[in-house]
Amino acid sequence: QVQLVESGGGLVQPGGSLRLSCATSGGRFRGNAMDWYRQAPGARRGFIARISSGGGTVYADSVKGRFTISRDDAKNTVYLQMNGLKPEDTAIYYCNFVPPIASWGQGTQVTVSS
Repeated sequence: QVQLVESGGGLVQPGGSLRLSCATSGGRFRGNAMDWYRQAPGARRGFIARISSGGGTVYADSVKGRFTISRDDAKNTVYLQMNGLKPEDTAIYYCNFVPPIASWGQGTQVTVSS
């Protein structure tokens, strides 16, 4: 069974950093692009970053230059390094395959506040 488990969220002050992890199981990771999404309170879930199987990356304008997506194929894990965090980055963060599977993980809460 394919699973996604996000972790690494927390409470951080504006300007701070966090590193999120998304561990996958079920044998789909290698050769598959991966996306990070986020969902702020009262908003729809939206795309923020993608990494291809070859390591190419794409970012939403809102996070470009502050967030970095990476992957470790040996650990079947994708990461999101978030620097220069802003209050508007507060959201639940999710990862998924490309194309996404129907069974999303529980996400990890990121709260940026002083």
